[in-house]
Amino acid sequence: MTERTSAASSSSRTDASSPKSRCSTNRPIWAHGVLSNDSGGSFGADLLGRLTTSVVGRRRELEAAVAALAAKRHLLLEGPPGTGKSTLLRSIAQGAGTGFVFVEGNAELTPSRLIGVFDPAAVISDGYTADAFVPGPLMRALQEGSLLYLEEVNRIPEETLNVLITVMSEHELHVPRLGRVAAADGFRLVAAMNPFDAIGTARIASAVYDRCCRLAMGYQSAEEETDIVLAAPAGTSTEASGGAAKPADVPSRAFVRAVVDLVRATRDHHDIRSGSSVRGAIDLVLLLGPLAGLREVQPDDESVTLDATLLALSGRIRVHESSSHTPEEILTKLWEQHLRGLTFNSEPSSAEDPSADPDMAPGQEFSESTGNQGKA
Repeated sequence: MTERTSAASSSSRTDASSPKSRCSTNRPIWAHGVLSNDSGGSFGADLLGRLTTSVVGRRRELEAAVAALAAKRHLLLEGPPGTGKSTLLRSIAQGAGTGFVFVEGNAELTPSRLIGVFDPAAVISDGYTADAFVPGPLMRALQEGSLLYLEEVNRIPEETLNVLITVMSEHELHVPRLGRVAAADGFRLVAAMNPFDAIGTARIASAVYDRCCRLAMGYQSAEEETDIVLAAPAGTSTEASGGAAKPADVPSRAFVRAVVDLVRATRDHHDIRSGSSVRGAIDLVLLLGPLAGLREVQPDDESVTLDATLLALSGRIRVHESSSHTPEEILTKLWEQHLRGLTFNSEPSSAEDPSADPDMAPGQEFSESTGNQGKA
C-alpha cells in the first residue's frame, strides 16, 4: 500500500512539473485529438467510432462526454432515470480501456465508506500502517487512475460531498494516519443525478458545479427507444411453457413502437407527475412470453398485453396527488389507445410507412384486421 501511494504521489509531481509528460510535442494540449492515461485508456475519434456502433443514438452526448474526459475534466450527468447515464459511461470506460468504479449514492454513504477505514484487528496487531488500511471506492479509483462513477450524487450527505469537492480541486486526498494520496493519472469523477425527483434529495452546492462539466441527458427519440427495446436481451421466448420462441412470438417493429408510444405517453399525461423510462417498455415486451406461456395463449392476447402493461408500468409512474384516477385506471386507458387489438405482426401506420394505404382514415394507426382504430 505504501509503495503504491508513494508511486502515485511521484507520478503526480512528475506530471505537474514536466510538460513532456502531458504532451509528446510542443503543440498545445488542445491540438491533440487523443489523450491517453497511464492505465492505457485513450479518448479520441477512434473511441467515438467504436461507441457509435455499440450505443443506440446519443452521438452528441458521446462526443461531449468523451471530450470532457479527454480534457481531464470531471463530469456531471444530469437527467431523469432510464436515460442511459450509467450505460453511456460504462461503454466509454470499456472502450477506452480504463478502470471503472461504481458507487451508489445514498444517505448512508459516509466519508469513511467512500474513502476507506483501518481494519481494527490489523491496527491492534501492527498499528496504523498502510497495510492495515482497507481502501474504499474513492481510494481505489485514485490509486488505479480509474473513472469513479457516483450515482445519485444529490442523495449523499453534505460531509461526503465536501470530500469529493476537495478531491476534484486538489487531485489528492489526505487521510488521517495514512497521509497524502495523490490521484493517479486517469482519475476522473463522473457523477449522475436526477433533478426531477425531490424525495430524499438535496440541492447540489455551486462549488460542485464549478468544478466539473455538466451534461444534460433527456429521453431519446421514439425511433431510438424502439431500437433499444428490440436490442434488449432474452426477447419474448415462452420459457414458462418449456418451448422455444417461435417466429410468431417475436414482435414486429410496429408492435414494439406501439409499446414505446404507450410508455412515452405516460411522460406527458395530465394525471401523471412522473412517467416511465424506456426500461418500462423493455420489461413490458419481456413479460409477454412468460405470461402467455403460463396461460397457454398467444403473447399478443389482450389479457396478456394488458396485464404486462400494468405489471411493467404501474410502479414506474407517479400520479398527481390531485388526480382522482389510480395508476391502473390510467394505464388501462393508455393500453386501449395503443395496444388493444394489436398483433405481433402488425404493420406500421401510414405515418411510419409511406407505402401504407393512402385512403386510410386519419388517426387509424393499424389495419382493420387488428381491431385497432387508432389512438384516442
